[in-house]
Amino acid sequence: MRIVSLSVDGIHQAAQRGLYEWLDTQDADIICLQDLRALEYELDHPIFHPDGYFTYIFDSGVAHHNGVAIYTRQQPKALIFGMGFANGADMDGRYLQADFERLSVGSLMAPPAKTEAELEAKVKFFEDMQAHLHKISRKRRDFIFCGDWGMAHRRADVQNWQDHEDSPGFMRHEQRWMEQLFTEIGYVDAFRKVVKDSDEFSWWPSGTVGEGDGWRTDMQVISESLKGRVEYGAINKNALFSSHLPLTMDYDIEI
Repeated sequence: MRIVSLSVDGIHQAAQRGLYEWLDTQDADIICLQDLRALEYELDHPIFHPDGYFTYIFDSGVAHHNGVAIYTRQQPKALIFGMGFANGADMDGRYLQADFERLSVGSLMAPPAKTEAELEAKVKFFEDMQAHLHKISRKRRDFIFCGDWGMAHRRADVQNWQDHEDSPGFMRHEQRWMEQLFTEIGYVDAFRKVVKDSDEFSWWPSGTVGEGDGWRTDMQVISESLKGRVEYGAINKNALFSSHLPLTMDYDIEI
């Protein structure tokens, strides 16, 4: 099974840059997109509904803001919109999940964190998410969470990390959160199972791939039960549709 995930910085712009033509060549079973910046009714053009895929979109309800999508060749048994956090705290980010027989695949976008209030909301979002992930880790179900997590895990994931210590996205509490996710709760960074290089980056805060310092904030995080089923991973360096690069992962899984 192949999953491609990408944060698109606006789905209309990415489409104009050739995203869907490129996706048509990737032989993906599931495609997870984030940061659509469009409402669902604005995506009725056939290009946003590729042949051979079921299309599911969860917009933000606000124009030009947020939103995620999942394209899947096999129709899921159920869809979950959001994580059900108290007081709608998960609505600052976005999450859409497709449930298959024993596997769930989610498309995740972390909340924005440019202002002090947004930083506080992001902390609350990930505190609630950690509790949620801990809870579902006990289920007899495998999970793959794809998306822009809005934070980097380790120094190897930030170019010239010395210049970005304690910057938003690489703050100490964010690094600790990621470490707890991968050590205490038991989830796995699928890409790091097969690629150990320290010069693999998926996002450029400058807005242009290759300009300034790159970060690896786009991940597919999987249940520990799947760690032996990761076959291949790559950040697609020539696929230039946004400030992020697509992440392609192959798994020895059938759905």
